[in-house]
Amino acid sequence: MDHPLHYCTAQELVRMMDAGKLTSEDLTRALLDRIKTHNPSLNAVVALNEEQALAEAREADRLRQSGSPGGALLGVPLTLKDSWQVPGMTCTSGAPVLAGHYPDHPADIVQRLLDAGAIVIGKTNVPFFTSDIQTYNEVYGTTNNPWNRERTPGGSSGGAAAALAAGMTPLEVGSDLAGSIRTPTHFCGVFGHKPSRTLVSFRGHVPGPPGTVSQPDLAEGGPMARSARDLETLLTVIAGPRPHQARSWQLAMEPATLESLEQARVGLWFEDPVCPVDHELSNGYRRLSDNLAERGALVTPLHHPLLSLKRIMPVYFNLLGSLLSVDMTSQQKRRLKLFALAEKPLRKMGPMTHGMAEFARGTSQGHGRWMQWNETREKMREQVEEVFRDVDVILAPVNPVTAIPHDQRDPQYRRQIRVNGETRPYHDQFCWIALATLLGLPATSVPIGVTREGLPYNLQIIGAPGRDLTTLAFARLLEDGGLAGFQQPPGF
Repeated sequence: MDHPLHYCTAQELVRMMDAGKLTSEDLTRALLDRIKTHNPSLNAVVALNEEQALAEAREADRLRQSGSPGGALLGVPLTLKDSWQVPGMTCTSGAPVLAGHYPDHPADIVQRLLDAGAIVIGKTNVPFFTSDIQTYNEVYGTTNNPWNRERTPGGSSGGAAAALAAGMTPLEVGSDLAGSIRTPTHFCGVFGHKPSRTLVSFRGHVPGPPGTVSQPDLAEGGPMARSARDLETLLTVIAGPRPHQARSWQLAMEPATLESLEQARVGLWFEDPVCPVDHELSNGYRRLSDNLAERGALVTPLHHPLLSLKRIMPVYFNLLGSLLSVDMTSQQKRRLKLFALAEKPLRKMGPMTHGMAEFARGTSQGHGRWMQWNETREKMREQVEEVFRDVDVILAPVNPVTAIPHDQRDPQYRRQIRVNGETRPYHDQFCWIALATLLGLPATSVPIGVTREGLPYNLQIIGAPGRDLTTLAFARLLEDGGLAGFQQPPGF
């Protein structure tokens, strides 16, 4: 171990506890102290569970000393995004109306973590009902990026990513509907994975409303960490059928066949006219692809008709609008309908993310129209298999830019970002995450560099449906080969 305890991976911590070099109680105290030291400047952790966590740590130590069988994460303390229900702890999802919500029943992923021996020491901040690319709300305030306090850590798993980068927790579980795992990990320089469709149960996530048992469209829960190996460990803990579904299916993820970079068939999708990417990031991606080619990987620029944001974004935005309309008021839907009708003149007034009008239409469409869009999506999901006949993974940007300055103006469409000196729409940040979300593909976000301005940036590794272990294996190969990896933010 050549780094401080708080920057050890979960696997390192387990090995140290197994070897008797570390107790869970000492580790838990160390992370609680770490949070108290660094959280005031970041506001990443919004609730602590100190007494219960220390009691659980002592019990984990007793089990380990007695030789009793323990789970894969026995005695490992971690924080959880404040959208997952943990009994005895607040679960607000950043909404004032839920400021006093203390659930009685754990989310399915929480129960799996507890069964594996993990210890939940705190909850991390999110935007209001997890509905922004930035993390701030009226309950807990604004979360800052450890790399630069003037910038956001992203959202909605922004508190989670900031806590990981600052060494407050070794593991987190995020949720991802519009890049909410991938963008914060990109902004904070840590690892994250959006799983294949329905691989991880969403029951016990807020939103939907507390008590919701259905699995929402497009949204997935997934692991966040500071290493690729920890992502895989955590995914195997939280993935699998819900209890009643276990009667008919068991988790059997397709094993990865990649054992070296020279075996890998790598497809590149770094550019699209609909959503330009910052030149410094693009150059970093090209350097990485050149390094992969030098190490023997088969690297191929992709030109498949499906890999077109002009084709992807209207379908994604329509289905996203339909999903989010459930919680919209009639007045909000009327405003969006007017927005859709005024699309052409609005485009002349300023930049607009391609397909945004379909978001507005999706909020008011009938079920029959939704079924037509859904069928379009399912045909695209079948078509993507053509791409993966020729490549093992697709490499793509996560976001057009690095961590953006805090911008809390409402409504969101008034916000803008700067890409290569030009003004671009705020919601361009949804573009590069849309393929994997729309088609339910596994996508791993991996840190590969730091810009001249001192901000980290990540690469997105996208795989075929169900090939989560392939994207995670490729991430691990990049990390082992020195082409990717977590770097500590200055001052931490």
